[in-house]
Amino acid sequence: MHARCRRTAVIVAALFFLASAAMAAEKSARTSGQSTTVSAAVGSEAKVNINTAGLKELTTLSGIGPRLAERIVAYREANGPFKKSEDLRKVEGVGKAMWERNRERVVTK
Repeated sequence: MHARCRRTAVIVAALFFLASAAMAAEKSARTSGQSTTVSAAVGSEAKVNINTAGLKELTTLSGIGPRLAERIVAYREANGPFKKSEDLRKVEGVGKAMWERNRERVVTK
């Protein structure tokens, strides 16, 4: 087997393992009545509540680093909770492109 094929096989096996572990954790949580959050290093699609998220959670959004996360929290503290997810655009540094990349993950529950 060539090195490239071997590497591909290892990657596929690792992804299969991660998916299996995530499904097992979800099934276990459902049967025990608990909730669970499963995230993978490949990319997270978890929703982020911009009214309660801390700096670490905000930085999971695409293009949002520590400084912008601090601005989001400061804006929230100065102006109160965001009324709708689109209000994130009011924060300096959050432009149209960044909003479009994250719009499916941002919530204000």
